[in-house]
Parts: sequence; structure tokens; C-alpha cells
Amino acid sequence: MFTANEKRYEKMVYKYCGKSGLKLPLISLGLWHNFGYTDNFANMEEMCRVSFDNGITHFDLANNYGSPYGGSAEENFGKILDRGLRLYRDELIISTKAGYGMWEGPYGDWGLRKYLIASLDQSLKRMKLEYADIFYHHRPDPDTPIEETALALDQIVRMGKALYVGLSNYKTEQMQAILPILRELKVPFIINQPSYSMLNRWLEGDGLDKLAIDEGFGLAVFSPLYQGFLTSRYLNGVPEDSRIGKGRTWIADELNEAMIIRLNKLNDIAGKREQSLSQMALSWVLSNPAVTSVIIGASSAGQIIENIEAAYKTEFTDDEKSAIEELL
Repeated sequence: MFTANEKRYEKMVYKYCGKSGLKLPLISLGLWHNFGYTDNFANMEEMCRVSFDNGITHFDLANNYGSPYGGSAEENFGKILDRGLRLYRDELIISTKAGYGMWEGPYGDWGLRKYLIASLDQSLKRMKLEYADIFYHHRPDPDTPIEETALALDQIVRMGKALYVGLSNYKTEQMQAILPILRELKVPFIINQPSYSMLNRWLEGDGLDKLAIDEGFGLAVFSPLYQGFLTSRYLNGVPEDSRIGKGRTWIADELNEAMIIRLNKLNDIAGKREQSLSQMALSWVLSNPAVTSVIIGASSAGQIIENIEAAYKTEFTDDEKSAIEELL
């Protein structure tokens, strides 16, 4: 049986989600990859336990996470909870999402009320939970009226199936359309989950980070290491066991000679900061005041322990900022 580290809260830094009362750890664990049916259960359990032992209280899932079928990550997380972590349920922030295709027919995708409520019911059963701490609509629906999606999120909270509401992959224009409805309904919307990294800065140009600060919601960003680019894995080419080597990323064509040179120069800056490239990349994302938490993916407990250190060094000198900006 699992007994948590008594000193788990001594170092981790926690930050409010915008103007809400909820804090998240600066580093959160995402269960997008390496938590499916075909993955090693002992490894995924160790990653969750090591995360919690080091102050990571936020575990981020979605209905479609896991391979070879969606939902297997939630099933495995439910088993991990059963094997000791469930004793600490009130210390955990468990988030899940719905918005991508999950079952056949017209009611298993996007943002209609029937799908969102049915999907969350299934997610809660897989994890054996009474409620999710945060429930996200996973992507904007171009065909369902935005009022219907907002009303479904409102109903989910009123039914006690989620404590807070989030939106994922919503850009500024889409946020500006749904925010007034959520505010009018008094839905506890607290967070947006976009992609963001040194090599993927779209939200700055879109103004999403400025909107988050102005409107008082947080950002929990995913893919902060740009599918592994911002690690030491590709500094000398493509290892066979990497995501690119296995054909598990859609941005493989971007890893050209110029990119490798850029990554090595960023790595040099990280070394002068006494950080690994991945640690600096996470610290850089966290230096944006709009960002509440970075959601890391991992394939081993060692990666988690390494990347947690980024939470303790989020300040950059002016010279470091200038050198990084020139490369980016």
C-alpha cells in the first residue's frame, strides 16, 4: 500500500488559477501518453506516486487519452487510485475533458449537451470518482451553438459532477464569445488549456495570455517541451526510441539542421543557468505571468524528478531573455 512522502509540500510552488481560490502546482502531470492499455502499469503507477511525493497534486486526463482505445488512461488512473492514492483524494486535483470523438454515431463528439454529460459520466465511472475537480470542453465546436455548450457545463457543475470548469484549445476570439455566457450563468470557469512552448508561441500573438490576465482566468499549458524537441534527445540527431524515431509526432519534419543548431544554442544557455534544456524550457513558459501551471508528459519517474526543478528557477536575467529571444 502506498504511503505518501510526509515532506511532499515543502518545495513545490502553487499558484492561483486567475482570480479563483484554486491553486495548482507549477508543474502538473499529464496522462496523454504512456498511460494506455498497452503501456507498463508499474511504470505509470511509479510516475503518479513520485509526482505526488514531490508536490504535484494536479493530474490531467481526457476521455480520449490512452491507447489502443480512448478511456484506457482513465481506467489505469482509477486502478492507481485504488492502490493507495485514493486515500489522498481530497489533496488531488483531477481534471478530465470531452470534445473529441469517443463513440459511433452523432452523439459522441464535439460540444453538444448530450455528449458532454454522457462522456463525463463515463469518465467518472472509469476512475471511480464522484466528481472531477476540473472538467474541460476539449475543443471549440463550430456547429453546436456556444450557448448549448456553456449551458451543459453549467448543468454539470450544478449536478455536482465537477467543481470547476475549463476550456481547452479555445483562442481569444472564441473565448470572447463564450465568456459572457459563462459569467452570466455564474459558472465557475477558471482555466484555459492551450499549447505553449518556446517553439510554439501562438497564444502571445493571439493575445490569449493578455486576455487571461484581464479576465482573471488561468492557463494550464500543454506540450511545453514541443513534443520532446526541447529536451536533450535531439541535440545530436534522432534516437530510434524517441517520438520522432517511433513516428509518434506530427512535427517530425521541423527537426532539420537549422532546428538542431538552434536547440544546441538554447542548450548552451541552459547550461550557463545550471539547468537542462527541458528545465529551462519549462522555466521559460512559467515566466509568463498568465501561466498557472505547465502540464508535463513523461515516460519515467526520473524525467518527472528532473523537470520538477524548473518550478524553482523561473527568473531570467535581461541578458538571458535577449539571447533566448534572438534564437526564437
